Amino acid sequence: MTSADRDAALSDDAGRSDRADTRRTLYDGMPVTLVHVVRHGEVHNPGRILYGRLPGHHLSERGHQMARAAADHLAQRDVVHVVSSPLERARETATPIAEAHGLPVALDDNLIESSNVLEGLVVDAAALRSRWRHLLNPLRPSWGEPYRQIAARMQDALADARRRAEGHEAVMVSHQLPIWMLRRSIQGRRLVHHPRRRECSLASVTSVLFHGTFPVRVMYAEPAAHLLAGAVDVTGASREALP
Repeated sequence: MTSADRDAALSDDAGRSDRADTRRTLYDGMPVTLVHVVRHGEVHNPGRILYGRLPGHHLSERGHQMARAAADHLAQRDVVHVVSSPLERARETATPIAEAHGLPVALDDNLIESSNVLEGLVVDAAALRSRWRHLLNPLRPSWGEPYRQIAARMQDALADARRRAEGHEAVMVSHQLPIWMLRRSIQGRRLVHHPRRRECSLASVTSVLFHGTFPVRVMYAEPAAHLLAGAVDVTGASREALP
C-alpha cells in the first residue's frame, strides 16, 4: 500500500467515524433513520403514452425544474445515500439530489416502474377494448405486475436504504405506483385502490421515519407543487383521504 493509499484509507475511516458519531438515536441508543421516497418529475411525453418501463423517456424542462425543487427541499437534510430506479427519468431526478450532498447515485432494480400490458399506448377506450382480457381482475391487477409483488420489492429496497443510512437519511427515487404500494403496505392498508386517488404527485416526497428497523411514521410533501399546473401526468393526479 502506498502512502497515498494509506492516507485515503485513514481519511475514509475518519469519515465513517465522524458519521457514526453524528448518528441520531433514541435515549436507549436505537438509531433513528429517515428514508425519503421521491417520485420522478414530469416526463417529455407529447404523445401522452403510458411509457412504463420503456427506455428513452427523459424529463421535460419542467421535469428538471421539479427535480431541482425536490433537491432544494432535501438540501439541508442529513442525506448519506441516494438510490434510484434504473429508468432515465428517475436517474435524472436523483442527480441534483445526490449532487447537493456530494454523493453518487446508486441504482436498484427493485425501484423500477411496474410492468403493464398497456405500455407504449395512449390509454383510451380503443386501447382498453383491444386489451380487455387483461382488465378482468382489478384486484391483482390482471393488466400488470401484481400489487403484492410491487409492494414486496419496494419493501426490500426500503430496508436496504435504511440499513445503508442507519442513524441518518437516505433518498430513493422511484415511480408513482411502486411508491403508493410501498406507502399502503407500510400503513397496513389494502393494496387495491383507484389509480386516480394516489397521493403521489410528480416530484413528491414520501418520507418514512424509522425507530430501529420499525417504520413509525409516514410523511408527505410536494416541493414541486408550484409546477404541477399544466404538467403532463398520464397516471393522473390524486388525493385519497387517509384514515
